[in-house]
Amino acid sequence: MGVEWWKSARELRPLVHLLLPLCVHWIAEEMTVSVLVDVTTGALCDGESTCSEAIYINGLQQTIVGIFKMVVLPVLGQLADEYGRKPLLLLTVSTTIVPFALLAINESKGFVYAYYVLRTISYIISQGSIFCIAVAYTADVLDGSKRVAAFSWITGLFSASHVLGNVLARFLPENYIFEVSSALLIFCSAYMALFLVETVEPTPKQDLHSSCVNKAFNIVRERYKSMRGAVTIVISSQTLRSISLVSFFYELGMSGISNVLLYYLKAAFGFNKNQFSEIQTMVGIGSIVSQMVVLPLANPFVGEKVILCIALLGSIVYALLYGLAWAPWVPYLSASFGVVYVLVKPSTYAIISKASSSSDQGKAQGFIAGVQSIASLLSPLGMSPLTSWFLSSDAPFNCKGFSIICASLCMAISLCFAWMLKPEAKANNNLGDNGEDIEAPLLS
Repeated sequence: MGVEWWKSARELRPLVHLLLPLCVHWIAEEMTVSVLVDVTTGALCDGESTCSEAIYINGLQQTIVGIFKMVVLPVLGQLADEYGRKPLLLLTVSTTIVPFALLAINESKGFVYAYYVLRTISYIISQGSIFCIAVAYTADVLDGSKRVAAFSWITGLFSASHVLGNVLARFLPENYIFEVSSALLIFCSAYMALFLVETVEPTPKQDLHSSCVNKAFNIVRERYKSMRGAVTIVISSQTLRSISLVSFFYELGMSGISNVLLYYLKAAFGFNKNQFSEIQTMVGIGSIVSQMVVLPLANPFVGEKVILCIALLGSIVYALLYGLAWAPWVPYLSASFGVVYVLVKPSTYAIISKASSSSDQGKAQGFIAGVQSIASLLSPLGMSPLTSWFLSSDAPFNCKGFSIICASLCMAISLCFAWMLKPEAKANNNLGDNGEDIEAPLLS
């Protein structure tokens, strides 16, 4: 068992210059999460523990991000296939620098509003797309038999970064958190620019002497053709169609919970930055083990589908315990199920990757990420007002977490689709093998 684990770790050596800056990026983002709740409520709620404005501004942000991500995510996946992974990764990881730098300068109401505007733009470009492009990069470098372990390590390192970010948030003075985060984000972009190796040969430019109008028309036409090709890839594969539904309903429930959870805990139990960090650190440590050790060892025996179903079942229990929490210790018990539900992402990536040809990895991952963005657009439309209503004195009955209980139904639907899933042993579409191929991996 130890030999197999060490072997899967060694297979990640070609990905060092990808994973190191991504870990730094995730640490820098995570260390701000628990502080942002206090900063937002402090600036917008006039001394109250929470208020509708703080909940709604997060819901509005998620809605706007969902609207634009429906288009942006698939397009970024296509551009990564056509023009290379490195420039798209550099674009996505660098967008977070300015929003956090603003809060490092000042945390007043005006700066908080400016942060939300710029962070919304950053989320549109980076949220979800970093994982999609990183997964496509991994598929370029590693063959199919090694990808599942690599995907589990990527998501495991994501959890490890969350732990380190929460530890920093727990012990750093609040006044220095955004300064340190901004510095780490700058380092991440600089390291990637210097050391990351491209894996895709960019599409040659053939219209250097065309007019601006013709160039714009050609860009739109190419994006339309590429989008139509991505839709064809997904529709032609039963596995990709099914995993799209699984991803949609899972994201519909989980993104809704994530959007309101910290505000719910602050209002219901008086949690602050320290409790948030403790919960997230506890979950992160368990998630590292489940993703980096358990998943690579269990996958050869049970397969991605079984792991996906178990993870979705864990997400349902996670949501129900949060929604029905009757004492301050219950959220800690609920959070422990995060150790299980974090396996949804790597198993989903593996199923998508196996059902896609080598030249369509970015398109398939990007399209399904776009489906998830539709869910993240819809979830705050119901979750934000429902949460605000049941946290207020006008609630029809005493159940502050009722909106989270409703979200668990979405995960239950996702589990039903996952149970009926029939993963393909290999890609069954040949779109990547015809004359329309526009790129080929440089590394193998």
